[in-house]
Amino acid sequence: MATAVQIGSACVLPDRRGRFGPYGGRYVPETLMFALEQLDAAYTEAKHDRVFQAEFRRLLTEYVGRPSRLFFAERLTQEAGGARIYLKREDLNHTGAHKINNALGQALLAKRMGKQHIIAETGAGQHGVAAATAAALFGMPCRVYMGSEDVRRQELNVFKMRAMGTEVHSVESGSKTLRDAINEAFREWMASVADTHYIVGSVVGPHPFPMIVRDFQAIIGQETREQCLDQAGKLPEVVVACVGGGSNAAGIFFSFVDDRSVELVGVEAGGRTTKFGEHAATLNFGSPGVLHGSYSYVLQDDDGQTAPVHSISAGLDYPGVGPEHSYWHDTGRVRYCSISDAEALRGFTTCSRLEGILPALETAHALVETMRIAGKRPKTDVVVLCFSGRGDKDCAEVARLEGVHS
Repeated sequence: MATAVQIGSACVLPDRRGRFGPYGGRYVPETLMFALEQLDAAYTEAKHDRVFQAEFRRLLTEYVGRPSRLFFAERLTQEAGGARIYLKREDLNHTGAHKINNALGQALLAKRMGKQHIIAETGAGQHGVAAATAAALFGMPCRVYMGSEDVRRQELNVFKMRAMGTEVHSVESGSKTLRDAINEAFREWMASVADTHYIVGSVVGPHPFPMIVRDFQAIIGQETREQCLDQAGKLPEVVVACVGGGSNAAGIFFSFVDDRSVELVGVEAGGRTTKFGEHAATLNFGSPGVLHGSYSYVLQDDDGQTAPVHSISAGLDYPGVGPEHSYWHDTGRVRYCSISDAEALRGFTTCSRLEGILPALETAHALVETMRIAGKRPKTDVVVLCFSGRGDKDCAEVARLEGVHS
């Protein structure tokens, strides 16, 4: 099957102000406004440029290995006892996750704009690895900001980034996780916008980042739609994806938003408990506010201060969410739920033992909800899980949490 990429679909959102309903926009210092306007103009040109799109398609096919496979998970289906479960295997991409799609697209855009340096943030390390990969491919210096707690949890990905020549800056402030890494990356970008591009890793941040990241990740949903029609003879009844900032979910949901027969389900990190500071389920327990240059749902206290968050999954350990997800939440187009740490660990083990596929802990959250949904539906139904990343990066952390010793 040919890889079809449609950068910038016919969707009317965001509007010209970068709004998804009331959400999105730009809440940034004046020093960043010019850089964002420059980026918006460059992206608008690029998505209508056949040469740019052809090069992006070539990289996705020849370098990333797209299209990723849609795999019928027979043993998970038997275990659930209901609908057929299919896995959209983003873990088979080069670098092991969906993050490479966006990193390559933005790196191409940076070259088009004449930028000399790349910076990025990362939580689970997969976006950092993807940014480091793109920077090495294009010969651009790269610095990745990563909370020191995530550096501890994701030692393998830190090694990968450094092996490719990227500088990994360990952030010691705040909770020492993704939120703090983003803070530091924005600070550097403000001081270096003339020659530096910030590859934002999720559908968060000021306009046009949520739109750009969604569009580069939309290949996931485009392929899934074609593959499901080819393999199952119909569209899926349900599509499920994990949601932190929400890039893999936005990528797979986007192609199905107008198909009202397809239920869309986003799965957040339920953490230890529903108590404040014990989870990262922004759309389940948060409220609208401003975080990292965008108006969206945020986990915050009564004074509007961003809340501490927790998840065993470094990629979901974030107190905000993308503005388009906030819009989908309010309109009811997507149902958002949460899965606890303990449930996600069981999901990791279940998938590993039944299918021989180790899921990222982010993916394991969504897998648990996928099996719940499948178990309640008839065997003729199809449930697709966006299998956002592979779990080798999480093996040491899972072993530590389960008390496994070598």
